[in-house]
Amino acid sequence: MFFDTHAHLNFSAFSKDRKKVINRSLKNRVWLINVGSQYENSKKAVEIASRFKEGIFASIGLHPIHAKEEFSYQKFKDLAKSKKVVAVGETGLDYKPEYARFKERQRVVFLEQLKLAQEFDLPVIFHCRMAHNDLMSIIENQLKISNKELFGVVHCFTGKWQDAKKYLDMGFYLGFNGIIFKLNLGEVIKKIPLNKILIETDCPYLSPPDMPDRNEPAFVSHIAKEIARIKNIDVEEVAKETTKNTRKLFRI
Repeated sequence: MFFDTHAHLNFSAFSKDRKKVINRSLKNRVWLINVGSQYENSKKAVEIASRFKEGIFASIGLHPIHAKEEFSYQKFKDLAKSKKVVAVGETGLDYKPEYARFKERQRVVFLEQLKLAQEFDLPVIFHCRMAHNDLMSIIENQLKISNKELFGVVHCFTGKWQDAKKYLDMGFYLGFNGIIFKLNLGEVIKKIPLNKILIETDCPYLSPPDMPDRNEPAFVSHIAKEIARIKNIDVEEVAKETTKNTRKLFRI
């Protein structure tokens, strides 16, 4: 069994054949978390998950690139009440030049979602691009102010080992997807304990090599195989441990 901890089947790329893609995933023994990036697709993620007795879950959040949009705490709070919601996110910081212009707004929205996660005792799916120091600083400050725990996963991790170690020291997991075929992350992955790794697709993006351009959860096995190759272990061990990690973090 594999667990795709970061899918976007709630996006329009799957509007024509979403049910087929989900059935293909479940047939291949792949469970998944549909991750929201705005209010409407977060709501969609909850609706999709609610149609399935098992195997499909939801995360709700406002992505930092959409931070200019209104963040209604109450509306997201209402979504968080669903038993199918297992996390808040994706949320975080994105300092890519075109988004760095509204850094302060990103920070405000990120902080609101950290509070939401703490209120519902939910893990956070963190998005971080070119902003690791600021992300960690905000998290550490929120922990001091609230005196409440924060836990979660840094999705699509592309940082250096020193960044990875800091996140691990904070108790977070690190998520890997098809980006590992494009960037040189082998040495970092070797150093990260398997019990702190999650696998994901980030579909419809970041399709593995030789796969269709539109990624999907059924392809998550390719990520597991690559991690197994890097760590020189059996793919069955990666599947078993990452699924165990997922169940532990998201309480599934």
